[in-house]
Parts: sequence; C-alpha cells; structure tokens
Amino acid sequence: MSLATTRFLPVLDCPDPRALADFYRRLLGWTITENRDEWVELARDDATAIAFQRDPDFTPRHWPADGVHAHLDFVVPDLDEAERLVLGLDALRADEGSSTGTFRVFRDPAGHFFCLCAC
Repeated sequence: MSLATTRFLPVLDCPDPRALADFYRRLLGWTITENRDEWVELARDDATAIAFQRDPDFTPRHWPADGVHAHLDFVVPDLDEAERLVLGLDALRADEGSSTGTFRVFRDPAGHFFCLCAC
C-alpha cells in the first residue's frame, strides 16, 4: 500500500504565519494561495508549495546543541548573491560565517533553519 497524494506540503510552525509566508514569498517569488490567521500557503505551482501554521508556543531550536529535525535547502547559482538577498530579507546567518564553499546555514525570521546550497 502507498499513500496516493497529488501534493506534498511541508508545513512550518511559527508565531505569525502571514509574516513568515511573506518572508518566503519575497525570497522565492512564489504566490500566496491561501491566507488565513492560522494558516498561509505559498505556491510555485499546483505541485510545489509550502505552508505556515500558527503556533504561539513555537520556540526555535539551538543549533548545533539541540540538533535540527528538518530544514529547507535552496540550490542557488551564486552563494554570495543569494546570501545578500536573504540577509536583506532579515534572515540571520546561523553558521557564524564558516562555510564549506558549497552551502551556508541561515535562520528565517521565525528561527527555522535553511541552507543556501551550490551543490
């Protein structure tokens, strides 16, 4: 048996779904397709989307001490240019400027981790 689905939808818990969706909208250029107080969806097309769900008790994890359960990776053609973009959108560098040359770690405004990858 398999789970038949037409869409896989990752969901990020956060205190303010609209604010976090707006951060990723500006980052990715996708469209907000559902906009409620408790739930906001952002989509590129019918099959590629991400949602943001209100959790007033959300607390960001401390990395690397707490580890990370999940994070988002964005493959980009130019790490330096992408870093300037995300920092301009109020993301924070999470790996204290260290770099392997192939990826960099950031936190979105709610504290979720994401990586810019050139791999």
